[in-house]
Amino acid sequence: MSFFNFSINKILTRDLSILDQARIRLLYFGFLLAIVGVGALFLSIYLQGLHVMTLTAGGVLIAITALFKYLTFKPHWRTISHLLLVIGTMVNLATVFVILQDVNIITVQVIILVIVFSFYMLGQNWGMFYSLLNLLPVLIFMVMKYDHNYFMDFKPERADESTTIIAVFANFILIIFIHSHFYTAFLKNMKQLKDTGEEQAALNIKFEKAIEKAEKSSQVQSEFLSTMSHEIRTPLNAVIGMSNLLLMNSPRPDQSENLDILKFSANNLLAIVNDVLDFNKIESGKIVFEKIKFNLADLMQNICGGQIIKAEEKGLLFKLDIDSALQRKLVFGDPTRLTQIIFNLVSNAIKFTAEGNIWVRVTCLEDRHNNITVGFSVKDTGIGIKKNNLENIFEPFTQESITTTRQYGGTGLGLAIVKRLLELQGLQMHVSSKINHGSEFSFNMEFPVSTELAATKNSGTSVSEVRSQPAYTQPVLQQFMSMEAENPGSGLRILIAEDNPVNVMLMKKLFSKWSIVPTIAENGERAVEIMQYGNFDIILMDLQMPVMNGFDASIEIRKMTDPAKANIPIIALTASALFDIRDQVTSAGMNDYVAKPFKPDELMEKIQNLVATV
Repeated sequence: MSFFNFSINKILTRDLSILDQARIRLLYFGFLLAIVGVGALFLSIYLQGLHVMTLTAGGVLIAITALFKYLTFKPHWRTISHLLLVIGTMVNLATVFVILQDVNIITVQVIILVIVFSFYMLGQNWGMFYSLLNLLPVLIFMVMKYDHNYFMDFKPERADESTTIIAVFANFILIIFIHSHFYTAFLKNMKQLKDTGEEQAALNIKFEKAIEKAEKSSQVQSEFLSTMSHEIRTPLNAVIGMSNLLLMNSPRPDQSENLDILKFSANNLLAIVNDVLDFNKIESGKIVFEKIKFNLADLMQNICGGQIIKAEEKGLLFKLDIDSALQRKLVFGDPTRLTQIIFNLVSNAIKFTAEGNIWVRVTCLEDRHNNITVGFSVKDTGIGIKKNNLENIFEPFTQESITTTRQYGGTGLGLAIVKRLLELQGLQMHVSSKINHGSEFSFNMEFPVSTELAATKNSGTSVSEVRSQPAYTQPVLQQFMSMEAENPGSGLRILIAEDNPVNVMLMKKLFSKWSIVPTIAENGERAVEIMQYGNFDIILMDLQMPVMNGFDASIEIRKMTDPAKANIPIIALTASALFDIRDQVTSAGMNDYVAKPFKPDELMEKIQNLVATV
């Protein structure tokens, strides 16, 4: 601000509160009034030849003029207020004890002026301080003078009545101005508070509507994802299922290659759908972590066993290193979510590594008998990540760059899911990376330990030992041929409630491989009718069907008077992605559910387990 500025508009800014703006205005216009009043007082005293009063009035006039200039140059109103009060206190006490050696109406006015000004400008604490600083000495003086104990070797000066009138008038004007100014500011502030309150109330209403809209939007989103999941998974079920059936029929090498490509593409599409649905489920907060007993070493072998083929296809050396202290320990945790975390990290490592190595390390960092802390690390020699992009890679639907997305594909949800799953458990992912040298993702997780010990088995750490896990490395075709040879479901009486003709054809072909001829009901109502006169070992119930859905059909079956029919095992077949699907299935009286597209061996295993318990 220019030193030669005298405008109040240039020292008032919008970031100042109404009260602070009022204080600055009070100083600005108060200085102008004070200059006029003190100037008139100075002239009157000077003409009377009162030297001490003249010097005092002149000094005060110079001081308030200088402070006015300081205000228009640097509007430090608090500092200026303190200086004004100090000057006023010194003049007041000097007038009482030295110049006049008396207390008159002007002295009282000055004290009132100090009290009002200090409280309005500086608040209660400083107001009390300056009030007592002016009041107590004057009271002491009055007591001393009353007892005739006050004496000073200085002859007091006496001004005429005109000087007293000017002083009284000027003081009253200032007192009235201060009160009027702050009363106006008070009313303005109250009005602003009222307006702010009304605006806040209106904003609260808008906020509540926004929350309601967001909740509805979230519900609509979930329902949309569920519907889309069903619509996408249903044809995927047919594509993957038919690919499996054709692969089971010993196709020619060229046909087998085409079917493998078809199945690979369908599985990729399914993985993308699952990622989107999984992320939506995690973000909605509707995820619950289980506490299941499992062997950590076996779980890691199984996870990495499924990834070794992908690594070998790219010519990568894959090594799994599991701490020997973990080989026989059984821990409690959520193996499904841990699998999801490790699987995403390993898949990314393989995807972004063109040549070199993949290391997966599982280390026991601390063993406290009842609890262990395990460190997980996935390291690669891939493309690496720029330092300024390390945070971005964990954002949903985001990869390091557009080039990365175009070259390597993917939804950009893998690491976002990993991060959210860890955060929900109070854990943090650590990343170190160097461009063109590779990356390492690591985290620590604590597990309660079971008192039981896992069975002894050769769980090594080399590549060859990872390959030895049959559950993941045995070709799918061989698994199906093995199941076909054993005819695991031969003789089972199965009722299938399914309205989709492609799925019906798929189920018939699949069950024919197991020497099973199922009975088909095209909707839930028909399934209930067939159950009334037919005898079955198990029901496979699609959930979304015309006329009567699977939930209502299951409820009706559970109401049947024949205990054998009312208690028949029911497995729900669903392509839905509703978060509470398990609860809905249980509430309807069904025993279990299988998500489409399903694995034939998983379905048969559940059928055998449920039939065996009846």
